[in-house]
Amino acid sequence: MVQDRIMGTTLDLPDDLDEFRVMARARLDRFPRIAVPDSPGMRRAAVALCVVREADEPPSVIVMKRAYHGRNAGQWALPGGRMEPGETADRTALRELHEELGLEAEPEDVLGTLDDFPATSGFSITPIVVTLDGTDRLRPNPDEVFSVHRVTLARLAEDDVPHWVHASDARMGTEPGPETPEVGSGLLQMRLGPKMTIHAPTGAMLWQFRAVVLLDLPHDQARVADFAQPDWTRH
Repeated sequence: MVQDRIMGTTLDLPDDLDEFRVMARARLDRFPRIAVPDSPGMRRAAVALCVVREADEPPSVIVMKRAYHGRNAGQWALPGGRMEPGETADRTALRELHEELGLEAEPEDVLGTLDDFPATSGFSITPIVVTLDGTDRLRPNPDEVFSVHRVTLARLAEDDVPHWVHASDARMGTEPGPETPEVGSGLLQMRLGPKMTIHAPTGAMLWQFRAVVLLDLPHDQARVADFAQPDWTRH
């Protein structure tokens, strides 16, 4: 087990992927997820919160930066996209994982589902938690992906990752903005590493994965539907 310090307590995180699967399935099974109901004009999308473990490396989540053209150019993202007619959220997430990164996951690799995120772009985004034993077949699609990154579960769980800034101080670039006086107010920044500051929607879904799966917080403390988005993500 990897031990980390979270809010003054010792947190045990599995360093074995099978152990992580057992833990994550149990926590997701008892999480009462909130689904966004259909409404006129709403579109649906799904993303893969994909946890992998390379040989001799700790488990990590795959995060990517989108290509610098097209929709959401240059933004941090999880593999995912629009649901096709007749698709389930699981199917969409697995299809997009393969189309964007070349990674093949099966339905049995899905561990569970988090809350739908009602994005200001008009999409309701469903995050699907999935695991893969490795990324040997990783082949990013250059038309959609600029770069691929792995964030360890231990890093994602650290208490210095979430920050809150005034919306006017949020930047699309890599520099974090100044703090707001009150934690939980303003706009979320997930500061995962140098030049890696991620906002909602992607930051909100990573925050909820952290809260539900890694920290096992009470469900009423793990909701994200009201998390604000920067203007540049509303497309």
